[in-house]
Amino acid sequence: MKTIIGIIKDHVEWRSQIFKLAKSDIIKTYSGAALGWSWMFISPAINIFVFWFAFSIGLKQGSDVPGYSFLLWLLPGYVPWFFMNSMLSGGAGVLRKYSYLVTKVKFPISTIPTFVGLSKIAVHIILMAIVVLIFVIHGKYPDIYYLQIPIYMALMRFAFTMWSQFSSMLAAISKDFLNLVKAMTTAVFWMSGIIWNIDKIDDSQLPWLKTVLMFNPVTYFATGYRNCMVYKKWIWDEPIQFLCFMTTVVVVIILSIWVNRKLVKVIPDVL
Repeated sequence: MKTIIGIIKDHVEWRSQIFKLAKSDIIKTYSGAALGWSWMFISPAINIFVFWFAFSIGLKQGSDVPGYSFLLWLLPGYVPWFFMNSMLSGGAGVLRKYSYLVTKVKFPISTIPTFVGLSKIAVHIILMAIVVLIFVIHGKYPDIYYLQIPIYMALMRFAFTMWSQFSSMLAAISKDFLNLVKAMTTAVFWMSGIIWNIDKIDDSQLPWLKTVLMFNPVTYFATGYRNCMVYKKWIWDEPIQFLCFMTTVVVVIILSIWVNRKLVKVIPDVL
């Protein structure tokens, strides 16, 4: 409890600096290149085009959902991945990236993943606005189910900020752990149902697999965004999925608090 109170206190006392550093992180990410802020859109667009072309044109495996093309099915599940990917691998390395805040400025360690998460979610909001615009161009207008999107955004930011709280401290102590996280990120992408439909899993052969995947937050959010924009489902329509997701989040919170209590005083010396 003392650790939790300390983390909350740090966030309250340093709240203005957190927002300033989040803004600085966005600027730093896209500055220094000739195209600058355009890379916020160019990189996702290239990735989306490659997967659309590979599955729809090349492999011809991009089956449409009734009323929705493969592109419209792909976008709501794939765009959140850009945020989750940046927080999975990048979030694990934030203390090494911003080591000067720990060693020179004495900035509270627990707030560093927070401002990084804020900067990444701001970019995600812009990208999702573009996705909604693409849906409108294709004649799919926002409806009441879209009201759930901000809820998924908030849950996603919180879950992956907690992951960053946990993983960044371990990565600061062990570079091998950071390398392991980076290596596993690709596996997480391909196994999470971002570019393939988890509903096509044969329950007769693998009756447990779909439930196991729901413990994966990446799967939960890719499915959740599609439920809002394609399948038209409410969060409470699939309570087991939500329960599995929250179980994972609670475990990560417990681990992040435990790691913080054990390592917070050691990390400045290591960095």
